[in-house]
Amino acid sequence: MKMTKLFFVRHGKTQWNLEGRYQGAHGDSPLLPESYAEIGQLAKYLDGTKFAHIYTSPLPRAVDTAETLAKDLKQDVPVTIAKGLREFDLGAMEGMRFTDVEAKYPEELHAFRHAPADYHPEKIHGETFQQLIDRMTPTIEKIVHTDQTGTENLILVSHGAALAAEIQHLLGTPIKDLRKDGGLTNSSVTVLETNDDGKTFQLIRWNETSYLHRKLMPSDTI
Repeated sequence: MKMTKLFFVRHGKTQWNLEGRYQGAHGDSPLLPESYAEIGQLAKYLDGTKFAHIYTSPLPRAVDTAETLAKDLKQDVPVTIAKGLREFDLGAMEGMRFTDVEAKYPEELHAFRHAPADYHPEKIHGETFQQLIDRMTPTIEKIVHTDQTGTENLILVSHGAALAAEIQHLLGTPIKDLRKDGGLTNSSVTVLETNDDGKTFQLIRWNETSYLHRKLMPSDTI
């Protein structure tokens, strides 16, 4: 049976992740020095799997992760930027510490983290879950359709909030339940497969981090 596998990688941990700040679609901060080693640990975990292509969000933290992973895999795998893989547009929350967001936008923050169907970001001029899904899904479909053989392994490097929502959507999860399995960890990999050219997807692994050589912190997962 033909099978395309998608390996969704959340970018390495950044300075703002460590500080507990929202980065979003426009904010950015550099990867922490230790994140490069963790991307190498991910590459070692993926050793033995041949990858046809890496697609990445255009944000620097994701591009840096994708290029580092490509190098550490020691495969001649091309890296292509896919605009649709960028992080959630979080509007006014971007750059703010989580604690400050909780104080200033408590309703928006609670809904964003725990009740996606009740998330209304008009006040913060952000993106809705449906808007995120509407721009990410065609990007994923296009990437799947590049696999003419139906047997390729493809890596998609993106962001915690966007990936957690979009992956659940691909699995058929309704918006109200998009957070049912929690968030995704920096340098984690989540694997889906499709045998019908992207019409349906099956979950193989969710938020795999067993290869990371340290105890995880709350700031690692969103």
